[in-house]
Amino acid sequence: MANDMIDNTSLGMSVRAVSGREPQSGTPMEFWTALSLDVVAQLAENWDKSEQRYNSGRMEHYFSAEFLMGRALLNNLNNLGLVEKARNAVSAYGKDLADVLEAEHDAALGNGGLGRLAACFLDSCATLDLPVRGYGILYRYGLFKQLFDDGYQKEEPDSWMEEGYPFVIRREEEQKLVSYADLKVRAIPYDMPITGYGTQNVNTLRLWKAEPMAEFDYNAFNSQRFTDAIVERERVHDICRVLYPNDSTFEGKVLRVRQQYFFCSASLQTIVGNEIKQRGDLRRFAEFNAMQLNDTHPVLAIPELMRILLDEHNFSWDEAWNIVSHSFAYTNHTVLAEALETWEITIFERLFPRILEIIREIDRRFRAELAAKGFDQGKIDYMAPVDDQRVRMAWIACYAAYSINGVAALHTEIIKKETLHDWHDVWPEKFNNKTNGVTPRRWLHLCNPRLAGLLTQELGSDAWVRDLDLLRALRDRANDGDLLMSLGAVKHENKKDFAAWIKARQGIEINPDAIFDVQIKRLHEYKRQLLNAFYILDLYFKIKDGERNVPPRVFIFGAKAAPGYLRAKAIIKLINEIAKLVNNDPEVNDLIKVVFVENYNVSPAEHIIPAADISEQISTAGKEASGTSNMKFMMNGALTLGTMDGANVEILDAVGADNAYIFGAHEDELQELRKDYNPWLVAEQTPGLKRVLEALVDGTLDDNGTGAFYDLRSSLLEPQGWDGADVYYVLGDFAAYRETRNKMAADYYADPRAWFAKTWVNITESGRFSSDRTIRNYATDVWKIAPESI
Repeated sequence: MANDMIDNTSLGMSVRAVSGREPQSGTPMEFWTALSLDVVAQLAENWDKSEQRYNSGRMEHYFSAEFLMGRALLNNLNNLGLVEKARNAVSAYGKDLADVLEAEHDAALGNGGLGRLAACFLDSCATLDLPVRGYGILYRYGLFKQLFDDGYQKEEPDSWMEEGYPFVIRREEEQKLVSYADLKVRAIPYDMPITGYGTQNVNTLRLWKAEPMAEFDYNAFNSQRFTDAIVERERVHDICRVLYPNDSTFEGKVLRVRQQYFFCSASLQTIVGNEIKQRGDLRRFAEFNAMQLNDTHPVLAIPELMRILLDEHNFSWDEAWNIVSHSFAYTNHTVLAEALETWEITIFERLFPRILEIIREIDRRFRAELAAKGFDQGKIDYMAPVDDQRVRMAWIACYAAYSINGVAALHTEIIKKETLHDWHDVWPEKFNNKTNGVTPRRWLHLCNPRLAGLLTQELGSDAWVRDLDLLRALRDRANDGDLLMSLGAVKHENKKDFAAWIKARQGIEINPDAIFDVQIKRLHEYKRQLLNAFYILDLYFKIKDGERNVPPRVFIFGAKAAPGYLRAKAIIKLINEIAKLVNNDPEVNDLIKVVFVENYNVSPAEHIIPAADISEQISTAGKEASGTSNMKFMMNGALTLGTMDGANVEILDAVGADNAYIFGAHEDELQELRKDYNPWLVAEQTPGLKRVLEALVDGTLDDNGTGAFYDLRSSLLEPQGWDGADVYYVLGDFAAYRETRNKMAADYYADPRAWFAKTWVNITESGRFSSDRTIRNYATDVWKIAPESI
């Protein structure tokens, strides 16, 4: 790709245009904006060529409610090989590229693993020259900006576009009309370029923004009814205001469903329009288009495509269903049947009666098809897309999709035998596994330049950036003492960087010589941040009792809780209370510290992961679909402390039992263990555990009188409806967790060379968990697409 447009002359002109002043007076944000504009100008020609090439052939369309992209400028400079040119250009005006890059806000388009996975997939598709376009929503405020107020999570709007964002291009001329029974909305596309590494191709993420048919009611305004004048506008803007609006109320649920239909309808109108433009009609639609549904949020695309084919293009039902059932593939992301989306029928009656009519017909035909196959009525009723009062989104997807995939080997087996076993009984040929992956461009080459440089030096080239499997050839170097010393030095420098970063950001001083033990992921009970917190509290009490033979450690957390998930928010408060207890106690804080990284998202992760020694992957066995933070940590030389859950199973298979630390009950053991499980007895018989539980309610830790900590304790000891006590086996796994975690810390200090030999094995075996591998499998097995290089 030509790279003569990034220099101090072009940058200076762009800064002047952005700021209206001489570059020497420009702010870091103005330089960021100018440099970003220069990058977009740099790739515009190839972006247009890629679009034209892809539109003419078979394409994959990736539908996702979230894309957690991270900062864009450095990623694009890195992919285009322009980092040094950019550094030289900004330095010509006395600026530091690091300061310019730091001015960028993370694009608030996602939340956790689901959105970050989608972002990694787009990166791999572009790098592999695959004709894939992403579709989502341009959220105004994203999920939320997390603040801590006396230890509790407080949510504020994440105003990430206040100063503009050059990496999204408004395409008003391609707007679509989305109609609800009570509202008509203009859907305006904003396109984000997705560059690959070492390729000319530029892919696209299309994000939709909802805008009103009229900006405001002029007559109402002139009649001094100022609020009335903007009611309709604000109602439309609500559609794209935040990711995952709180759905604890009926109106919140209506907004969720309205949001999902909005981007599905607009995206399908674009896809259908291109198909007609390219081939004249829609008869061969499924031959040239595949749609991947990333979880159940985009499932409304199925009845919406039926509506378009039936009502707008006069297909018969059978003709339309034949197209639809050969166009959609569905990725399941949960083993929890209760987590599969369902919505009240009354929402559909209110928003789009025609879509409900189509869903009812899908339901009727499904019931007739299964009855004809000889299945009993109970099975048919359970699997039917519609029950008396609710629409089951996952069941619509399972019926219509030609492919249903899990996201880790264990997860796929669980959904086949449990979560979706009825569907597997009827259509086993639909099921396949596609273990998740992460992009080595952002999660190693970009965020860990010291380690990237060492790998390039040892391999003799940077070819590993596009083919991470090449690192496996270096596995045998795990016995090279000089190499391990270099690896240890890389890790220590990364830890010093993180220590400086967290001190500047949150005022916490930590020891870079200590073990950095990290758990960063969405806050949910099954992910068991509570188990981690209990270990720290138990260790605190032991130190207070006089135990000094304790390996120094820094316990690092990062997590957001859904605004309506009160118990998860209580766990955040608990961790912050433990941090206050530990960090302010001079008898303890020379040995252990607790850090909760506020407002955790992609950019903090890029600081945390290269510095981590231990990767906490401690979910209850059988509950985590895959996980991707485990892969990022592995890639950066942190050892896994985890259960046999999600992709941990495959990490263990890749590195061997000697190079990971595994504990706890297995998924296939839990059902038997629970038959006689008595958490009270476990608490009494496990040394130290009862004291930890009592600390929740005896005044040691303060929940501000809310009763939140009492509820946490009760959830572990008292039955919770049908589920019983300690649903996620926190107390049951505590003793094994403590023993394994203690051994891990002791091993770190006992033999540093052996430790770094283990980390080297993890790094060199991480190719299996590159998203490039995942995407190649999707492209070959599911999407049936091939590279289309421009």
